[in-house]
Amino acid sequence: MLKYIQKRLIISAITLFIILTLLFVLLEFMPGSPFNDEKLSPDQRTLLYKKYNLDKPLYIRYIAYMKNVILKGDFGNSYAIQKDAPVSELLKNRLSISIRLGIQSLILGSFVGLVFGIVAAVKKNSRLDTLTTIFAVIGISVPSYVFALGLSYFLGYKLKLFPFTYDIYRSFESSILPTIALSMFVIATVARFMRTELVEVLETEYILLAEAKGLKAKKVIIKHSIRNALIPVITVLGPITVSLMTGSLVTERIFGIPGIGDLLVTAIGVNDFNVVISIAFFYSVFYILMMLIIDVLYGIIDPRIRVAKEVN
Repeated sequence: MLKYIQKRLIISAITLFIILTLLFVLLEFMPGSPFNDEKLSPDQRTLLYKKYNLDKPLYIRYIAYMKNVILKGDFGNSYAIQKDAPVSELLKNRLSISIRLGIQSLILGSFVGLVFGIVAAVKKNSRLDTLTTIFAVIGISVPSYVFALGLSYFLGYKLKLFPFTYDIYRSFESSILPTIALSMFVIATVARFMRTELVEVLETEYILLAEAKGLKAKKVIIKHSIRNALIPVITVLGPITVSLMTGSLVTERIFGIPGIGDLLVTAIGVNDFNVVISIAFFYSVFYILMMLIIDVLYGIIDPRIRVAKEVN
């Protein structure tokens, strides 16, 4: 497993290098400029391009940019959103808010979804199973911002149980409603996958044999069935985790959350290339990291997978 992880880390580093290169080159060919202000004269634009070294050839800027990123972790300064401010400073507070909100949504959604899925599988074809299926369909079909609007209006505005806009001085209380809104899709997805996989596992021969030997149903479900049903659930949680931790734009806008999703859209709108590249790069880092964690979890849950990887 250790050799496999080392191999994946090397591949991940190469992948991130390629991604950063593509982002830098693609944004170079995007229409527009960070200095689209009509009030700027041609001479002023020329001075700004010179100030930020944008007047130099692409390969020179690319080499300088990659050196700063790889050796110093410096993604440059903002051109438009907050002029001359380091991109790392812009991301620092916003990224922490989006990640914290994403972790809360993931924990809540995974726990509730697993409970719903297990109950639905054990009580197959019952009313509980039907209700869980209906909830899963609604949770997957309805966008999170619809839940966000409903929660904000009824629980926030009407009943005043929670703050309906984000308050940095009451960060936890004001994050409850967006956490619930974002977790609805997670609950529905986990419940659906868990229910489907657990039903199949409960009907396999080795589970039927364990029951025939007199093992208690609770022990069979907890010790044998759930563990084998978790692998597909963990697989689907990877991309969901990345999307949650990197922010949900509409939900952030509804609750006034100063997260990373809102910053990305703003940066694209004003052609703040350094900010766009840094956020897209962090998206890639999160995604690759989650895929690595998922592979490790595969080996923990099912030793056969770990053995197969070590052989390869």
